[in-house]
Amino acid sequence: RDVGKRTRPIESRSSPPISPNMISSPHPPNGQRRTVVADLWFPVQLAWHLGYIIAIPAVLFGFGGAYLDRTWGTSPLFILTGFALAVFLSSCGVFKKVKKILHSVHDIP
Repeated sequence: RDVGKRTRPIESRSSPPISPNMISSPHPPNGQRRTVVADLWFPVQLAWHLGYIIAIPAVLFGFGGAYLDRTWGTSPLFILTGFALAVFLSSCGVFKKVKKILHSVHDIP
């Protein structure tokens, strides 16, 4: 007999299984509940996606421009052009990602 412990009935709330749709968007489809795991992983997943969207073009076009500058002896030309192209492509990628998130949150057509 435990005198100090309070006993309450356990509420049986069965949460739906986590589907990829629940993690990839802030609002799950078909009126499903969001789970705590999905709420916690969404910002982390978004940060990784944005990091890749920004880092991959910068690295590829940066090293590509440095290689072309070293090969042809045109010191800052191709590396600056590569970084400018990387900034443009990264901006387009981030814009598309933010637009997709805003559409899923606000149901904008």
